[in-house]
Amino acid sequence: MPYDYQPYPYAPPPGLLAPEPRHDVIVVGAGPVGLAMALELANHGVSSVILDANNVVSVGSRAICWSKRSLEIFDRLGIGDKAAEKGVTWQVGRTFHRKAEVWSFDLMPEPGHKRPAFVNLQQYYVEEYLIARARARVDRVDLRFRNQVTGLRQARDHVVVSVETPDGAYELEARYVIACDGARSSLRDMLGLDFAGELFEERFLIADIEMLGDMPDERHFWFEPPFHPGQSALMHKQPDHIYRIDLQLGWDADPEQEKRPEIVIPRIERVVGHRNFRLDWVSVYSFQCRRLERFVHDRVLFVGDSAHIVSPFGARGGNGGLQDVDALGWRLAAALDGRAPAKAMLAAYDRERTFAADENIRNAARTTRFMSPRPGAERLFRDSVLALAEQAPFARALINGGRLSVPCIYPSDGPDDDRMPGVSRPGAVAPDAPLPGGGWLIDRLSGRPVLLDIGGAAPADPPEGVERLRLDPTPELAARYLGACDKAAYLIRPDQVVAARWAAPSAAAIGAARDALWVGGS
Repeated sequence: MPYDYQPYPYAPPPGLLAPEPRHDVIVVGAGPVGLAMALELANHGVSSVILDANNVVSVGSRAICWSKRSLEIFDRLGIGDKAAEKGVTWQVGRTFHRKAEVWSFDLMPEPGHKRPAFVNLQQYYVEEYLIARARARVDRVDLRFRNQVTGLRQARDHVVVSVETPDGAYELEARYVIACDGARSSLRDMLGLDFAGELFEERFLIADIEMLGDMPDERHFWFEPPFHPGQSALMHKQPDHIYRIDLQLGWDADPEQEKRPEIVIPRIERVVGHRNFRLDWVSVYSFQCRRLERFVHDRVLFVGDSAHIVSPFGARGGNGGLQDVDALGWRLAAALDGRAPAKAMLAAYDRERTFAADENIRNAARTTRFMSPRPGAERLFRDSVLALAEQAPFARALINGGRLSVPCIYPSDGPDDDRMPGVSRPGAVAPDAPLPGGGWLIDRLSGRPVLLDIGGAAPADPPEGVERLRLDPTPELAARYLGACDKAAYLIRPDQVVAARWAAPSAAAIGAARDALWVGGS
């Protein structure tokens, strides 16, 4: 059955009757990133107002591939189980050239993680679940539908936004405004900001179809398939018997013409081999890999697609936006309550997430150039790789149908010991592992600095402001955290990123690494 798009209720805001007290944070946009931002701030004790011009969830599946890291963030926000249960779990991807399979990959070859590599779940479900959580957090989240931001001005210590509602206009003040209003951000326009980067001369048709079928829970990508000669195609399975199909069209394609059912349906019929399907949603998009130069503009902070956009192959858009939330939430909370200097904490957010955006843009741009090469060397390289891949294993790893999203490893000057595994080095998200008494490590590492002590490496009394988690080594903990060491201590940031690690730290060394967190250190 098609998704039932039910409108959420509008309520006249109090600001229509009298000026409201200054808020800590206004979040503009109630998509997945904006809702997640408000809920993450609530987890850190910060109240916010969410303003959204709409009153329904996003139409069409849109972002569907949610990574293991995003699912871990969803756990903190209270929707991890629902997303995992409803979504289609997958970890294997297969790539075909014409009719032949030339490459496959497994994104999670090792067991012992709470969450799978990826779950396919339509964006409207993610928004529905996050809205339910936000409406349950009325103590910290004030969610206002049909409240459209029409103006913005910054003062020395606050921001004023103008808001239009069905009942009239009003103004709101906040110490910070977070722009989560997407790729066509109105806040970005209000500040006169623009993206820098690359617009690729390519268009893709994206279609959701409802179809009973037996396709495995895998990602299938084709170069030059018989059903779409000379172009590329992608198919993903989603819940409710919905399948996502992406078809390369070329830059000269007319987007409005290509969206017409009489054009789309025959194309889909050639992909699936029959007409026993229902067209659920269709769109045409172009490739862009661009970002703002800075994500922090005084007291207006940009997060998600308002700050950066990438081509969709690789699932780096929605997942990257959630990682922005991850990096900003704890820092902004510390700045608001005076635990840390705001300028340094927001500079650290900007530094890490512009670095991550550049990494995502590089990967997305490489994928786009492989999928849609320019005449000359790019085309020769792409065609040679595909031709060789059917016979030569070395060429298969060069095929690029989308390098899938993984968390960025931030540059870090935190204490390190290179005898320990690279997967858990400073700057990386702490890898999950099953705990001996049951449960999962990742669930014990959030919201505050944690001293992860494996095997008794740390002093019994950690410095103030650090919670000690003492664990005996297990095979998984040894493989992911100890390496060549018998014991180890890790300082984990509130966003579950490794800040420092030692084989035998002193209390002073731990205290110094803790202090660095609160002055914008990585």
